[in-house]
Amino acid sequence: MISTNSNNTVRKPLTSSIEDYLEAIFDLGKQKKVVRVKDIAGRMNVKMPTVTSMLKTLSGKGLVHYEKYEYVELTNEGADVGREMRRRHDALRTFLTDILKIDFERADEEACRMEHTLSLETLDSFTDFMEFVQTCPRAGESWLQRFKEYRMSGHMPEKCKANIENFSCEIKKQVDSMEV
Repeated sequence: MISTNSNNTVRKPLTSSIEDYLEAIFDLGKQKKVVRVKDIAGRMNVKMPTVTSMLKTLSGKGLVHYEKYEYVELTNEGADVGREMRRRHDALRTFLTDILKIDFERADEEACRMEHTLSLETLDSFTDFMEFVQTCPRAGESWLQRFKEYRMSGHMPEKCKANIENFSCEIKKQVDSMEV
């Protein structure tokens, strides 16, 4: 995918590594008044010279303001990318933990890998699905519990029949309460 920068010049797409750095700088900027190279190195679990090298790349792409031995600041464009990566990461991690019940550590790691490759349309479908599951009468917590049981024990037609009957009773109660 080819993108344009604020000057409307064509540029290559950002690598996942660049996106990870922008997300880290964005997050650090929310936590601290100023972001330093050592903060980024700690967050990314890399050495400071590695961060300095990446900051030169990011600066050359117009994504950060950085001078040697100074603080790091995202440009508007860099902040937009960092914010979007954070949004994607959070949405995917929430889907993995709240819907699929994957433990937080694994979900966080996998969300980090997934956030770089999903299209905006697919990400929007994930978030719409989460909202649907958590708000629609056919969905919600009981539905998620049934999904958990299904994953643990597989398809059991007798349980499905009981779930359908329970669902019918719940819906009838909801409809009856609306008529009053």
